[in-house]
Amino acid sequence: MESKNSEDAYNATRGILSPIISNTNSLENWINIDDTSKKAKKDMNYYFKCALGGIISCGTTHTAIVPIDIAKCRIQVYPDKYRGLLSSLSLIIRTEGFQALKLGWFPTLIGYSTQGALKFGLYEYFKDYYSNIVGDRISSKYRGLLWLSASASAEFFADIALCPMEMVKVKVQTSPKDNWPTSLYSSTKNMWKYRLNTKFPYGSLVPLWSRQIPYTMAKFYLFESIVEYFYNNILTKPKDSYSKQSQLGVTFLSGYLSGIICAAVSHPADSIVSQLSQVNQNNKSITMIAKEMGLKNLFTKGLGTRIFMIGTLTGLQWWIYDSFKTMMGLETTGSNNNIKKNTF
Repeated sequence: MESKNSEDAYNATRGILSPIISNTNSLENWINIDDTSKKAKKDMNYYFKCALGGIISCGTTHTAIVPIDIAKCRIQVYPDKYRGLLSSLSLIIRTEGFQALKLGWFPTLIGYSTQGALKFGLYEYFKDYYSNIVGDRISSKYRGLLWLSASASAEFFADIALCPMEMVKVKVQTSPKDNWPTSLYSSTKNMWKYRLNTKFPYGSLVPLWSRQIPYTMAKFYLFESIVEYFYNNILTKPKDSYSKQSQLGVTFLSGYLSGIICAAVSHPADSIVSQLSQVNQNNKSITMIAKEMGLKNLFTKGLGTRIFMIGTLTGLQWWIYDSFKTMMGLETTGSNNNIKKNTF
């Protein structure tokens, strides 16, 4: 049974990635490329394994921190009532019970598992794809731009998959008790039924892109840069000479540090996404909501909670992702090419 489930997950992942990858391959053939500068292409199974790692990495971590996510969303939407992380969690438990701390866990699991498959699988794919287009010399010299381009491209598609479940999740987590169904089926059904008001399923896509694309660009760029710094300046021997445990330690620390910066970069857009879940905000533009919140609230409300949440989340995601890759016989993410200039 376990083997069948793994096979089903693998086939589902192939189904998601194949149309995107086949279309970009057609584009590459159309562009005039110097074949002598191309790197050898990885087997397609490599990208599907990375996508499976993304499912495990993002789906499990986002679901595990649902209680913190609920508190963060409440702080953003009801800043007068919910203030700090611990006080918000305490208030939720007192007024709604412990069961309220798992609100939205199912759409979180589905949405972020799908997003993780596309985020990580397509990042690895686009990184190689763009590198093959420009050649080894340029892609190595300007590898920072390569990381940014690949991560932005991957997140663009990942958010299209995430958006419907993200809207359901936020609606469930921020609606007053007994005012909105909490099960996945009933909540999704209501979101569709009242779609003129909820703007389901893609009403939050633009602010989601505004939050997630900068976040993911920072996440991957900073992670790759920090990993490279470690292997060039601290652990100066060739990367593959270190044990997998040591490499995974570098992975977690690099992921955690990059996550802290990611939280600050994407926080204003995250605040907007939370506000859009409220009925009284449905007919307002994003600009109007931002003005009503004020710059201080937009940039700072819930930021401390989000930094703690995203730092931990990002560190764990990279650690789980690279752990899965090593289990599959793949290398950990990041290289030590000993080039210290021209990161961009």
